[in-house]
Amino acid sequence: MTTLLELKEKLTRFYGKYDIYITPVIKFTVALTAFLLINHNIGYMEKISSTPIALILALICSILPVGGAVFIGSVLILLDMYALSLEVCIVALILFILMYILYFRFSPKNEYGVLLTPICFGLNIPFVMPVGMGLLRELYSMFSLVCGIVLYFFLNGVKQNETTLGGVDEKDAATSKIVVALNQLLGNREMYLVLAIMVVTLVIVYIIRKMSIEHAWAVAIIFGILFEAVGMIAGDMVLGISGKTITILVGSIISCVIAFVIQFLFFNLDYSRTERLQFEDDEYYYYVKAVPKAIVAGTDKKVTRFSGKEEQDRMTKKRFAEEMEIDEDLLD
Repeated sequence: MTTLLELKEKLTRFYGKYDIYITPVIKFTVALTAFLLINHNIGYMEKISSTPIALILALICSILPVGGAVFIGSVLILLDMYALSLEVCIVALILFILMYILYFRFSPKNEYGVLLTPICFGLNIPFVMPVGMGLLRELYSMFSLVCGIVLYFFLNGVKQNETTLGGVDEKDAATSKIVVALNQLLGNREMYLVLAIMVVTLVIVYIIRKMSIEHAWAVAIIFGILFEAVGMIAGDMVLGISGKTITILVGSIISCVIAFVIQFLFFNLDYSRTERLQFEDDEYYYYVKAVPKAIVAGTDKKVTRFSGKEEQDRMTKKRFAEEMEIDEDLLD
């Protein structure tokens, strides 16, 4: 454990020293992952759905605020939807306008939630998002989580119905395409299930980690992951969705591990040294529970090696002569 704490302190100092370089790398990685997933799943416009284009756009996003990656990703999605069908593009545009209104009104500082939620769905570990945001963010971050979930299910629905949506124009085809596109949102019962479970999970995790109990973050993680796993499995059974139990369990385990890594990096306390303090002023008595952080500073060891006894004796004589303020030759 001491070794891990020393590693954590070294990582903290390293990030503090080189954050001007590390932050752009993080933004580049997140943006590139998002753009590659867009190209892989809905890359209907071949001219922009290539790895070199994704690399160039990710490099641009590395010097922009995180919101820049959200905007560029939205433009890419709209262009792909236009290549598939004008009607789908219109529905996507309306959806993005509503999402931006919701996002900028309630959760403008949680851009990573909008980007990382669809990415985690694509990696089959979506459960880490409500738990992680409940640990690190405030309750209003749920709005960015909602935007990410809705975006994922809309794009996934479009992918599953791309044959119908991208069909040749016929009589009443435009109306039917709009109906199919809207149905990916309004008639998607699985999306409503996931929205409800993940929002409630975020609230549960947030409330528990704010409690004055020992190991509050660990308890919040365990309760949050269990609620998600049980809720998703039970909900799928009610909706008649089969074949996802193993994926949910594996994703929950991986998400739990990631959540505990988050706890170790951001909220590692030493409960064995808990102190309870009591003091007063003219109007109040104060009862304070203080739990110190588990911090172990790394020590730099300096080792002096001697090749033999003669050299050691010579060094000793030199130090002795310096202390006595005499010539070293007089000691021979």
